Amino acid sequence: MAYKKPESALVVLYDEHHRVLLLQRMDDASFWQSVTGALEEGELPIETAYREVFEETGIDAKSLGLRINNHHKQNKYIIRKRWQRRYPPGTEHNIEHVFSLKVSSDTPISLTEHLQYEWVSKEEALQRLWSPSNREAVSLFVPNAS
Repeated sequence: MAYKKPESALVVLYDEHHRVLLLQRMDDASFWQSVTGALEEGELPIETAYREVFEETGIDAKSLGLRINNHHKQNKYIIRKRWQRRYPPGTEHNIEHVFSLKVSSDTPISLTEHLQYEWVSKEEALQRLWSPSNREAVSLFVPNAS
């Protein structure tokens, strides 16, 4: 098995109504998250962000002329014990680069790596997201509803 690089991109998607797209993990149905994924060898974080949005939602942001916002924010967090086996032995921390993307709620979503998705209010997202860094990103980078 090839190990994952302990560096990832987190992309918070939100729509014109300031609702946040939540994705339910296949390997833990209680775990809701935004788009996220590890950097591949030689890949820049922004490239990972575009790739992961496409892989996890089917949204080809570049083709649609959508710009992913790089917030130039990095989080360092402890990798969940149950997932540490995916990383090189002794790896306990991950570095996460934070991005956001505004998309129309009419944009079709095609899941490949998650059980289901939901568009929810910012407040509900903050309650349901498992990861503290994901909650912080939603809090900081998703506009409040008018």
